[in-house]
Amino acid sequence: MARKIQIFDTTLRDGEQAPGIHLSVREKLEIAEQLDKLNVDTIEAGFPISSHSDFNAVLEISKKIRNKNIAVLARAVPKDIDIAGEALVNAARPVIHTFISSSDIHLKYQFKKTKEEAIELAVDAVKRARKYTDTVEFSAMDATRSGRDYLCRMYEEVIKAGAKILNVPDTVGYALPEEYSGLIAYLLEHVKGIEDVIISTHCHNDLGLAVANSILAAQHGAGQIEVAVNGIGERAGNAALEEIAMIIDTRKDELGLYTDINLKEIMKTSTLVRHLTGYTVAPNKAIVGKHVFTHEAGIHQDGMLKNRTTYEIMKPEDIGSESSKLMLGKHSGRHAFVKRIKELGFDIKEEDIDKAFDRFKDLAEKKGEISDNDLKAILNNEIRDVEEYFKLKYYQVLNGSSIKATATIGIESQGIMIESASFGDGPVDASFKAIDALTAMKVELVDYAIEAVSEGKDAIGAVRIIVRSNGVEAMGRGISTDVIEASIKAYLDALNRIVIVKSE
Repeated sequence: MARKIQIFDTTLRDGEQAPGIHLSVREKLEIAEQLDKLNVDTIEAGFPISSHSDFNAVLEISKKIRNKNIAVLARAVPKDIDIAGEALVNAARPVIHTFISSSDIHLKYQFKKTKEEAIELAVDAVKRARKYTDTVEFSAMDATRSGRDYLCRMYEEVIKAGAKILNVPDTVGYALPEEYSGLIAYLLEHVKGIEDVIISTHCHNDLGLAVANSILAAQHGAGQIEVAVNGIGERAGNAALEEIAMIIDTRKDELGLYTDINLKEIMKTSTLVRHLTGYTVAPNKAIVGKHVFTHEAGIHQDGMLKNRTTYEIMKPEDIGSESSKLMLGKHSGRHAFVKRIKELGFDIKEEDIDKAFDRFKDLAEKKGEISDNDLKAILNNEIRDVEEYFKLKYYQVLNGSSIKATATIGIESQGIMIESASFGDGPVDASFKAIDALTAMKVELVDYAIEAVSEGKDAIGAVRIIVRSNGVEAMGRGISTDVIEASIKAYLDALNRIVIVKSE
């Protein structure tokens, strides 16, 4: 009989810790609602003590998501545990995930604790967490570089203290698959009371082995796998949710395992996380890359024409990805536009449809045909609830090899039209300086990234930037067939977000 593997999603906690990701409470809630549709078993909603935003996000997610475990992270520190408990006050199925390191290198150099002190702190943390919930998960950080006998002793003590889930993190992505799965098997054989708890995996991808380690560990007795959408997370990231789910489903007969993941929501979830985090997905990324179901070589095309299974082990429909030849353009009507966005799986508020349609028509005038990727970019980047304190009305740039770049910008602020011009090192820099003069905000550009979200000479460009102003960081996004316009929109989006944060 097949054995169920629980899926613990840490996109909103470990995933958001990836450099450059800044999610608002509303954006975290939007991802959590999609994870609910994807049907993960546990949503790790944040690290409440780390920021007010994380704390508030956990509160809001707990109110909205009632049929999933809502987990939060807490160090083995009394204040962390108490704040975690407060953040989960609204949760129907709360989980406190507490941790301390077990490896000699961490205890000596980072925690400066003896092994006995670490066990004592772990036990106290689990006992304190049990005051807030019956479901406590304990992680022995850097478990794969820890002594096995000591690791067994630490896990035995936290089981006695009431831990229901034991996480075995490969914190630095160091373990080889047989080594990691061997550790799981060793713990199951040598830890007293382990038969009454769930063994969880948390594998990082520093050596590209996170998915392999997780799958082999599940084969050796682990009952839960911790993942992140698109594999995002610290450094090289985590085991990718979509890869774990599809490996288990595609090879279920050989593995004897299954999950409750709603596979048809995979692509939609991947796309949402990609756009809200600003983290791109490589075109050859397993499962969700745009080239996964593309066949160019003649021999492959010949095989596909004769029988799909010659070169495809999955169908795009399996993960909610549809290949369509329908192309929308400037002559398309509103009905066709609405029909297509519904086919793509988007459920847009009625009041936002006109805004989306107008944006679609503007882009269609510039590039002729609009692809599905263009539509997704419009819907994910343009239809947002960020209040526009500064709204772009027009821009004009002058640039060339023998002249200094000049930008003239007109924006609307609180119903008033204001304009400014500035020189700069290129048209984008000149535009940003003109905006700075208009808004009177002292702004530092932290990061700037651009990508094409569709193909061809007239591809839509998506710009993601991070800015800092008086200690507040915000990420902004903008799209256009003109990278300068996309940059200006992204910059104004970030400034609007800073104004919102400062007004809260």
